[in-house]
Amino acid sequence: MTLLTYTLLTDPAPLEASAAGRSPSTGTVYLVVTNTGQVSVSWRTFRVQVPVGDGAGHLTPNITTVTAQGRYTTSSGTKPVDVQRQDPDAFLVTAPAGASFAPGDHLVLTLENITVAATAGLAVLGVKENAKRGNLRLDDRSAALAVVKTAPKEIPAPRDFRADDAMVAAGADITLRWEGSDDFDYKILFPDGQATNLSGGSWSPAADDAPKRATTYTLVATSRTTPKREHVLTTTVQVRNPVLESLTAKVAVITPLVVGPNSGEGGIAFLQGGVTVRRTGDSQDRGALLADKATFTGVHTEWVQGSSVDDGWIGFRKDGVHVRQGYGQDWGNVYADMASLNGVKTGAVYTEFIYAKDTSEHRYSWINLHGDGITAYLTDGGSNGLGSVTASRFNT
Repeated sequence: MTLLTYTLLTDPAPLEASAAGRSPSTGTVYLVVTNTGQVSVSWRTFRVQVPVGDGAGHLTPNITTVTAQGRYTTSSGTKPVDVQRQDPDAFLVTAPAGASFAPGDHLVLTLENITVAATAGLAVLGVKENAKRGNLRLDDRSAALAVVKTAPKEIPAPRDFRADDAMVAAGADITLRWEGSDDFDYKILFPDGQATNLSGGSWSPAADDAPKRATTYTLVATSRTTPKREHVLTTTVQVRNPVLESLTAKVAVITPLVVGPNSGEGGIAFLQGGVTVRRTGDSQDRGALLADKATFTGVHTEWVQGSSVDDGWIGFRKDGVHVRQGYGQDWGNVYADMASLNGVKTGAVYTEFIYAKDTSEHRYSWINLHGDGITAYLTDGGSNGLGSVTASRFNT
């Protein structure tokens, strides 16, 4: 039986065997040496033998990657001790000169960067101490310490695929993040593109691919050990001012205001009873409506003008219609093939002929204005005869 007490601890606990196709499983082994007796124990060395290989009884397939260090703690403080690797599979810990384990003293041997063997099972480390009590001579005593290696756990599925900002402006930079093992191959699918060979748990699209409208991103994680095992997660980034290539509404588009895409451009406001065209989207000033042709059941307006600023215009007043020329108040001309009026009030008449309005029974009269004067006609059944001119007074 050994004079000192030996305890093995591992991180993680228990160790997990490495799995083919995955990143190697690694861990740390702590060997705690203490004196649990009532008498001091003098010691010179202890040797730790590590089972090397990939079988159930082996700890690691490659001892050369393991780093070892020792810390010796007594009532006077803590100090390092010499640790050397001995080929092919052991570490030798050598005591400082005159060192002894008083009751409660302890030493911790740390074996780090251990690549865990690929087969689950129980690996047994051998310990040989060279120590004595009192005046007895130094002697070798051995102990065996077991380390459990469990079977590899199933790799957890990736999760928590999300955007840093769920609502952004059109074209703004975004970052997508997820949590998942490096044992998966990752790619992200999005409209008109995809990003592959991703790592680090985050990805940002290039400026040209930044979302301009509500966009759904799909994360596809494929296991390297089981290629057919895929996990699919989605997340959607909303855009507060989306840019749409087209919009089809089968029932209705409900909105109080539509404005141009650039600052200062006009807008159309949908108010109760009609539509108002605004000079700019954020003002109440009325703007212009430009169209090639418009069809209305009725038009309520103060005036109508030609398309050029110096064209004539028609003003609508309570007493009738005013025809103006240019953009001033000067009277303009009315050009027409025929006009039917109840009365004419004018300072002069310039026309080729004037018909009487009553045309019942195909009988009507008309006046022809020509270069020689005025001729009054009476038409009856299609034949023309001279008519009469009646006046209360005639000046010549």
